[in-house]
Amino acid sequence: MLLALLSNRRSFAALTAPTCSTKCLRIVERFPPFCNSIIRATIEKGSPTKALLAFESLHSSGALRPDHRTISLLLKASSISPHLYNVSELHGLIIKLGLQWHSALSSSLFLLYLSRNLLKQALQLLDDIFVQDTDPFYGNLLITSFSRKEDVESSYMVFKKMPVRDKISWNSMITAAVRSSRPKEALSLYKRMIVAGVEPDCFSFSTVLSACARAGALCHGERIHRLMTEKEAGFESNPFLCSALIDMYSKCGRVDLARSIFDSVNRITNSISIWNSMITGLAIHGLGADALQTFDNMPKHAIFPDKVTFVGILTACSHSGMVDEARFYFNSMQRDFFINPQLEHYGAMVDALARAGQLSDAYELIKEMPIEPDSAIWRALLGACRRLSRWDVAEMAMGEMKRCHSGDYVLLSNIYSSAKRWEKAEGVWRVMKERGVRKGKALSWVEMDGRVQQFKAGDRSHRNSDEIYRVLGELTRRAKAEGYVPVTEGTTKDVSDEEKEETLSSHSEKLAVAYCVMRNGAEGIHEIRVSKNLQTCWDCHGWMKAVCKVLGRVITVRDRIRFHRFENGECSCRDYW
Repeated sequence: MLLALLSNRRSFAALTAPTCSTKCLRIVERFPPFCNSIIRATIEKGSPTKALLAFESLHSSGALRPDHRTISLLLKASSISPHLYNVSELHGLIIKLGLQWHSALSSSLFLLYLSRNLLKQALQLLDDIFVQDTDPFYGNLLITSFSRKEDVESSYMVFKKMPVRDKISWNSMITAAVRSSRPKEALSLYKRMIVAGVEPDCFSFSTVLSACARAGALCHGERIHRLMTEKEAGFESNPFLCSALIDMYSKCGRVDLARSIFDSVNRITNSISIWNSMITGLAIHGLGADALQTFDNMPKHAIFPDKVTFVGILTACSHSGMVDEARFYFNSMQRDFFINPQLEHYGAMVDALARAGQLSDAYELIKEMPIEPDSAIWRALLGACRRLSRWDVAEMAMGEMKRCHSGDYVLLSNIYSSAKRWEKAEGVWRVMKERGVRKGKALSWVEMDGRVQQFKAGDRSHRNSDEIYRVLGELTRRAKAEGYVPVTEGTTKDVSDEEKEETLSSHSEKLAVAYCVMRNGAEGIHEIRVSKNLQTCWDCHGWMKAVCKVLGRVITVRDRIRFHRFENGECSCRDYW
C-alpha cells in the first residue's frame, strides 16, 4: 500500500491537504518515513513552497514526528523557495528536537541564513559549527558577507573565532579592511599573514596594493612590488596586478613609475583595465594632455574605451580646465562608442563646467539629464560655489541633495563665511546640531621609516607634540617672510583675524609636514608626501607653496580630489582646483 501511495500523485495531494483523512493519518503514523517521502517528492517536482505547507499540515495535525532527515529536507525547501519562510522557526525546531549538534543541519542552516542575508544569526551558529568542523570555509563565507556590508568589526569577530585560517581567510580579511577604508589595518593584516607563514598570491598582492594606494604608503608598495617580482614570475602579463601597480604608484605620487610600468606591459595580454588605471592616474595628477594622448593611443593597440575610461578622461579634462575637450569627449562617448552617460559621467561633466565658472551651463546640464541626479552631481556644483563665492547657488544645490554629508554642511558654512554672511554660517552649524550631524575629522598621514603616521587638526596626541608645534611655528614664520598671508575668509566665525589665524595654524597637513621636517631636518628631505582625507583649503595651499620654497624641497599633497605637487613656490594645479 505504501508503494502504491508513493507512486500516486493524487495520494500526495490528499495527504498534503489541510483536511487530511483519518485513514491517511494512520498510514503516516504507521510509516513515519512516509512524511519525508512526501516532502522530498514535492521538492523534486519543483514545488518547495508546497513541501513546506505539507510539513506544516502534517506537523500541526500531530501526525509527524520530524527527525534529522525531515529538517534537512525543510532546509533544502527553504533555500530554493521563492517565498520567505521563517528560518528562525526552523532553527527553534532544531533546538527543540536536540539536533543542534548535527553537523549537516548546522551547516545547512548557516548557509540558509547567509542566503537570506541574516548575517548576525549566521554568526551565532559559527561556534557550534567550529566544534564539529574546523574547515575555514564557513568563516570565509561570513567574512566576505560582512565585508560586502562594510561591517569590518563583525568580519574581525569571525576571523578571531576561526580555529584554522587559510589563504582565503587572510585575503578576505584584508579585503574587508580595504573596503571599510581602513588601509592601515589592511597593511597590518598583510604583515601578520606573512609572519604566519601564509604565502601571498595574486589576489593578496592586488588587494594590499590597493591598501597602499589608499594610505599613500609608497615604501610598503615598493616592497610588495619587489616581492611580486620574486614570487610571481611574468606578473607583467597579469592585467590585474599591473593595474594595481599602476594605481598604487599613481596614488602614492609617483606617476612617473606608474607610466614606466604601463609602458613595459606585455601588449599581447593587454587589458582595458591597465589603460583605465593609467588614464585615471594621469587625471588625478592634473596631467590632462597626457591622459588625452594615452586615450588617443588606444586604437593603435586594438583597445576600445569603456564607461570607466570616459570617467577618467572627463576627470582629466575637469582638473586641467579643458572644458571644450570635456564637451567633445562627452558627446563622443555617445556618438562614436555608443556608451550612454551614467551618473559618474554627468558628475565629471558638471564638475568640469562648474570649475571653469560656467555655473549656468552646469545647471542646465543637470536639468537636462535623462536620469535623476544624485547628491554627488549637486555636490560638484556646490564645490564650485566655494571657488566662485556663489552662496545663492550653493543654497540651491544644497536644497536639492537628498542626502547631505557633514562635509556639505561645513562647505556651505565656509561659503557663507567667505561672503561675510555670519548669521547664515552660524545657522548651518545650528542645523547640524539639531540633526545630529557631526563634522568629519580632517586627517592627514605620512609614511616614515615604513610606518604610517596619522594626524588630525589640532592634534596633541603625538609623543613629540611639543617639538612638532615648535617646528610648525618656525616654518610658518619663515613662510610669512616669503610672502605667505593666512587666508582667513573661510573660517566660520566672526572673530578677530588673530583668532582665525590660530584656528588655521594647526591643520592636519601642516602638522604632517612639520613632523617630517622634525624627523629628518630641513636639509635631509628629498620629497615630503602627505595624504589627506578631505579637500585641502586655500590657506594650506598657500602655506605649502611658501614652505616648499623655504625648504627648497618638493611637497606632494594628495587630497580627496587630486594631487598637488609644490615646488619652487608653485603648485602643479596652477591654482586651478
